[in-house]
Amino acid sequence: MTRTPPAAELASLPVAVIGAGPVGLAAAAHLADRGLRFVLLEAGATAGSAVREWGHIRTFTPWQHLPDPTAERLLQATGWTRPDTPVPPTGDELATHYLDPLAALFGDRVRVATRVDAISREGLDKSKSLGREDRPFVLRLQLADGTGGELRARAVLDASGTWHQPNPLGASGLPALGEAGASELLVGPLPDVLGRDRGRFAGRRTLVVGAGHSATNTLLNLARLAAEVPGTSVVWAIRGPGPSRSYGGGAADELAERGKLGSDLRALVSSGAVELVPAFSTTRLEVEGDEVTVVGTTPEGERRLAGLHAVAAATGFRPDLAMLAELRLDLDPGLEAPRALGPLIDPAWHSCGTVSPHGHRELAHPEPGFYVVGMKSYGRAPTFLIPTGNEQVRSVVAALAGDLEAADAVHLVLPETGVCSLDSGGVGVGGAGGCCGSDPGVAAPGAPATAHRPLPEGLPAQGFASGVRGGGELATLLLEDAPGAGGCCT
Repeated sequence: MTRTPPAAELASLPVAVIGAGPVGLAAAAHLADRGLRFVLLEAGATAGSAVREWGHIRTFTPWQHLPDPTAERLLQATGWTRPDTPVPPTGDELATHYLDPLAALFGDRVRVATRVDAISREGLDKSKSLGREDRPFVLRLQLADGTGGELRARAVLDASGTWHQPNPLGASGLPALGEAGASELLVGPLPDVLGRDRGRFAGRRTLVVGAGHSATNTLLNLARLAAEVPGTSVVWAIRGPGPSRSYGGGAADELAERGKLGSDLRALVSSGAVELVPAFSTTRLEVEGDEVTVVGTTPEGERRLAGLHAVAAATGFRPDLAMLAELRLDLDPGLEAPRALGPLIDPAWHSCGTVSPHGHRELAHPEPGFYVVGMKSYGRAPTFLIPTGNEQVRSVVAALAGDLEAADAVHLVLPETGVCSLDSGGVGVGGAGGCCGSDPGVAAPGAPATAHRPLPEGLPAQGFASGVRGGGELATLLLEDAPGAGGCCT
């Protein structure tokens, strides 16, 4: 009996894609387009299940920049057309009008209710080196009915995202003391305040912790609820010394929706509708009955935020690395992104609009044939965009197909600010230059040389939150420290 050579056997196996969100489905489209066998594994009950969990939130990215070009071409062959509204979609709209029909194209190659618990090499643990690249990957699976199994694959693309791996409340990166015991009073980063979760917040006192988009959306919805239901009160705690990062550039912000969110939030804080607690680092939670007290340190000493009925932890996300424990990874020590990608996305130096094009080489690990793509590839950095993920998987799939010329030709055509230049009515508001149309001359001292690459011709490198060229945490700190600063153009 003639035994199939290992290389031939490996090549006959499918590529496993983990996660049927926008990037995982884009990867499937590229694999299908190149005629490569694949299977798409989704832990949720439907494609885009994580997107549906924040389905009530409107994205900042307009429709024309969301679908992967190859996925769109495959869909158009079935008569599908991209929604022509200039208004960016909600998560539910994105799932219904794009992810669902795209998943339907691939039939039983999309396996829902199938969770990947671990990945390894067949017959080899992490410590074994010889012949590693000739062994198939083995994915340990868990099905909805509690049964399990294994899947062998020639390559693995992990597009599982970070949605179910939020950061804890504790300022040190660890859960605050008592945080586990307060779980019933903690809510996710984007609760449906005005919809299905309304009863949890109406007439009650809620603390929102965090300074990003999620926190801002939740605060605005809570303030709207407070205007409708007496007794509803809102507290906002941030770790930074001031809220400039959240307020952004207001009318001068190149992201109109982002600017409007910041302006609205500023007005609510100024009016007293939202109580702001700056420079607050959570250390402990104390539960008494149906209320919780959140204790933290401030420059003035300990502060206790008492009488809270709910705490929304909008503190960001981190990658689930436990499932990858038997694979050889090379990670940025701070962000837990691929080491080569880390400096290009580090929020200390970058906003979404300043991230350079990158592909299979930046996403590669010492484990041949394994890639983390999409939001999870950014580790703890919050600067990810769906168009960026689309380009990632185009490059990675081209590399798996042996087309290195296409794989290396990475390019990223983004809207002017890196996200979108439309307001909620679809009106274009993109602009050029720095804050208020001029370059503020803010440099980024200490930024590593690997943090910046030339951007495509005509693409400005603007910070979406601060309005400062380059963006990132440094720009926010400079705005906070500037005399009279409260954001761009104040």
